[in-house]
Amino acid sequence: MLYHWYELGHAAVRPARVAAGSAKLFFGHPLNPLSHTMFGRHAAAASEVFERTTRRYLKPSFELPVTAVDGATVAVTEEIVWERPFCRLLHFKRDLPEGRARDPRLLLVAPMSGHFSTLLRGTVEALLPDHDVYITDWQDAREVPLTAGAFGLDDYIDYVRLMLSHLGRGTHVFAVCQPGVPVMSALALMEEDDDPALPASVILAGSPIDTRVSPTLVNSVAETRGTNWFRNNVIANVPWPLAGAGRAVYPGFLQLTGFMSMNIDRHATAHNDLFLDLVRGDGDSAEKHRTFYDEYLAVMDLSAEFYLDTIDRVFVRHLLPQGEMTHRGRPVCLDAVRRTPLFTIEGEKDDITGLGQCRAALDLCTALDSDAKQHFECPGVGHYGTFNGSRFRAEILPRIAAFVRRHETAPVMDNAGEPSLATAEAMLDAFFPEPVVGAHTTSADEAARRSFRMFARAGRLIVEGLFPTRSES
Repeated sequence: MLYHWYELGHAAVRPARVAAGSAKLFFGHPLNPLSHTMFGRHAAAASEVFERTTRRYLKPSFELPVTAVDGATVAVTEEIVWERPFCRLLHFKRDLPEGRARDPRLLLVAPMSGHFSTLLRGTVEALLPDHDVYITDWQDAREVPLTAGAFGLDDYIDYVRLMLSHLGRGTHVFAVCQPGVPVMSALALMEEDDDPALPASVILAGSPIDTRVSPTLVNSVAETRGTNWFRNNVIANVPWPLAGAGRAVYPGFLQLTGFMSMNIDRHATAHNDLFLDLVRGDGDSAEKHRTFYDEYLAVMDLSAEFYLDTIDRVFVRHLLPQGEMTHRGRPVCLDAVRRTPLFTIEGEKDDITGLGQCRAALDLCTALDSDAKQHFECPGVGHYGTFNGSRFRAEILPRIAAFVRRHETAPVMDNAGEPSLATAEAMLDAFFPEPVVGAHTTSADEAARRSFRMFARAGRLIVEGLFPTRSES
């Protein structure tokens, strides 16, 4: 009944919200003499703050019509290239000139943790100039009919594999926060299966791989209360007449309450500042507030199965770092990861994913060469700063771009239809297959392994001379 009471409350306050919107327009209109008085400015400001704090925020749009490539402005078009009931795969197609070498293909896995994928608008914008960007556009569970079935953590892992199979060989994966565990699980399974769509590299930013390390308030609450508490206290059924009526979900409004309660003083101060900025006529500051909260207050419901699976397997039982993670009964072993380079990113002041929780992925991938592992801790940066903002663009993005380029496996043909480096690398793989290295190796094994890698690098230089079709950053 909790969800029904919430909807009833929204309906009850709607007339007052409409009246506040009308009052804002009346007192704020420049042709109204009252708008130039202190009374009029206070009335308009109070009306806007009330209307904004009681409105339902809908899913924002990316609004990225153009980007700059090679110093020129090019058009960007959003296209849906893959779709399932709980997710759409969006491609930001850039209008590039014919004959230009392809940029690395990057799958940006957005967090399914309450906010829409547009939370990563700034991330997409920063990546677009030098990457062919795709993003997971997770759907609001309250809009998914019951006939679509359930969606749990195992389904999430399946979705990741299906999207990578659709995109094909040579795709780089950038997982932000929550997707870390399912992405690493999918990677381990693909390595074991020798999947041809194995990612060219994987980047994790602020992902809770091992929440036993430097536990935060979020981790402590989950572990202390346990899965059953969440099942009994935060799960509700979607009310009629929404498309997903009857579906068990973790409602977005409850998630938002949890987000805001962690920093309630900051949010109260921000809205008080909005009121004062409106009274003073500081339009720039007011617009920054609107832009941030239009995104922050737009939340989506999560399917109950996925939410409880994540709480139980990631935050309570820590299955992946303990080697006990399974996917539909099949063990998930990070020891299987031996070919896909891995880059982990953390923020020094992250209060959501504690320091070391994301980096733990590097230690768990014991069969992966040390030179295929990279880590960066950005000083003075919080959770949000690991994937957005000025520090992300200045310090983290260049490292991501360099990592991706270093491990790039280009498509078989470039834009001009000529053989690319991928063709040559496929030839190298055929003649010099990478040896399978177990968890226990001798010094002789290591020596042979290093010799092979030196030989492969020398061959790569020769190949690049034969097939000079890829532009280097």
